[in-house]
Amino acid sequence: MIDYISGKIAELTPTRVVVDNNGIGYGLEISLQTYALLENKPSATVYVQTQVNNRDGIEISYGFAEKEERALFQLITSVSGMGAASARMMLSSLSPEELRQAILSEDINRIKSIKGIGLKTAQRLILELKDKIVKGEGSDDSVLFQGSANEIVDEATSALQMLGFNKANINKAIQAILKQHPTAKVEEIIKAALQML
Repeated sequence: MIDYISGKIAELTPTRVVVDNNGIGYGLEISLQTYALLENKPSATVYVQTQVNNRDGIEISYGFAEKEERALFQLITSVSGMGAASARMMLSSLSPEELRQAILSEDINRIKSIKGIGLKTAQRLILELKDKIVKGEGSDDSVLFQGSANEIVDEATSALQMLGFNKANINKAIQAILKQHPTAKVEEIIKAALQML
């Protein structure tokens, strides 16, 4: 299976890229996120995911400018009833980070605002993906969230609340952790807090 292709960008439209690698043109379907990242670049490395279309059995290769977007695409297509076309539409409408945040915060309206995603699909996506995203799936980076100290505390608090812990207890645990480890990352805070709560 092809994992990635590096080469010159021979053709680029908002839905498709052709990467020229040693005289062979590889055509890949892409999202608007990937299009924006590849635009104006003479060459690139594009990460590949091949899906089989259930209706006619045709293999379609999708390309992603970042591994993180591909990981989220794989996660979305693992949900029953979610095909590659729907996953691409979701990743064209929201960035991977926006999509993860919408699922984690159970923002049904944000997910429903994506063309072709109805109420039941949005609910199913949240139900099936929320725990996986909290565990770090759908992200290529081992750092689940990045940002300032306040954002890190907010994200850790939110994740722990989703796991069913009381906010007052969470705040005490996080304060104690940050006193000892002021530069702790979100996943480190969550792991340490789970041992204390």
